[in-house]
Amino acid sequence: MGKTIVITGVTKGLGRALAEWFIAHGHTVAGCGRSAEILDLRFTHPAPHDFAVVDVTEENKVAIWVEKVTGVVGVPDILINNAALMNNPAPLWQVPAAEFNKLIDVNIKGVATVIRHFVPHMVKRGSGVIVNFSSGWGRGTSPEVAPYCASKFAIEGLTKALAQELPPGLAAVPLNPGVIDTAMLRQCWSAEADNYPKADAWAKVAAPFILGLGPKDNGQSLSVPEFAD
Repeated sequence: MGKTIVITGVTKGLGRALAEWFIAHGHTVAGCGRSAEILDLRFTHPAPHDFAVVDVTEENKVAIWVEKVTGVVGVPDILINNAALMNNPAPLWQVPAAEFNKLIDVNIKGVATVIRHFVPHMVKRGSGVIVNFSSGWGRGTSPEVAPYCASKFAIEGLTKALAQELPPGLAAVPLNPGVIDTAMLRQCWSAEADNYPKADAWAKVAAPFILGLGPKDNGQSLSVPEFAD
């Protein structure tokens, strides 16, 4: 039986690749993104799927979106917090405050906002998996990406604490997707991005792996097999 899956940051990269795979394999997907590319998803994947322009940093808009999704598409079986920003590589003291703040707003606060509105519905139903995308830079560090590292270390802690709070039947997992050739990777390593797998190839492994997550995995720091960095 198909699952209902919600994905943030669905217009491109890993989110888009996951959405396309899940839909092709009989699952229902609701997603949000900040760009007009969401219109393409609406056109190519009409109802029962649902795609909306939503900035996860805007509390009121997230609340409205969640009420629409849960009312029309249903309570998600899997909630994937994928939306994130990368800082332009630079020593921490050279990263502008506005850039740092925006990254934290999306990568940490945005995840918390989406959880705040979706998870009560999942708790009420008594089942569901929350997958918060972490990173190799949430478990280790590199120079010139300190803001991103900070945000993903935070996701690890946030998710593990959430896992301790959830009732039986639910699970929260910080998932390291691995190093994939996306626009975010090219922002950091433009010259080397071609050496890494494309998002579509990654999704063929990542999507089935995510579908297999459940209460047994609650609170575990996991990585997509074959792609761990």
